[in-house]
Amino acid sequence: MKDTLVTIVRNDELHARWLNTLSYLENVGARKISTCENDTTTDLVQLKHAAEEHRHAYYLKKQISKLAPSAFTCYESKDLFAPVFTKQYLQRLDLACCRQLAKHYRISGQRLKYAAYLFVTYAIEVRADELYPIYQEVLSELQSRIMVKSIIMEEEGHLEEMNHMLTLFDPEWNKQADSILAIEKELFTNWITAINAEIFSYEGISTAMA
Repeated sequence: MKDTLVTIVRNDELHARWLNTLSYLENVGARKISTCENDTTTDLVQLKHAAEEHRHAYYLKKQISKLAPSAFTCYESKDLFAPVFTKQYLQRLDLACCRQLAKHYRISGQRLKYAAYLFVTYAIEVRADELYPIYQEVLSELQSRIMVKSIIMEEEGHLEEMNHMLTLFDPEWNKQADSILAIEKELFTNWITAINAEIFSYEGISTAMA
């Protein structure tokens, strides 16, 4: 994954597209959290998660201007890396998680929405806890003007909060989480593979034009 990020960060156009793609995913995550909110029982932590994910989406989007001032203003497919995989990533994880939790806990409706929020958010925070530090390492090594240190700190806090909330939901939550993490890993691997294919194609075009 680090080699992929090095290639991306070294090229301003690719880097701007990467930032836009991350921003899209953060925004989708924030909207999914809001969708899971209960009209009366939503607590401070859930509101905090939604607000911070929206802030991450905004922050990442804003950084694009340092690389490509007039590019990637929206989330159109042409402005995202591997748009099909990007748009299916959280959706497929959410659906798989709901199927598994509904069967295991025999729950539905708002209870299932809340459980999915806990487990999907946990899986995403585990991924973020791996991805963003590697990304920041590459940014620092290449002396980029982009930084994601503030996101790293907040994502670490989210992961701690999800561990606590999942324990309250089910003291043996790890058993379910392990299989959901496996699903997320497969989706993430497919996503990165698709991105690498796009990068290879881009580099081939650039070389041919040089």
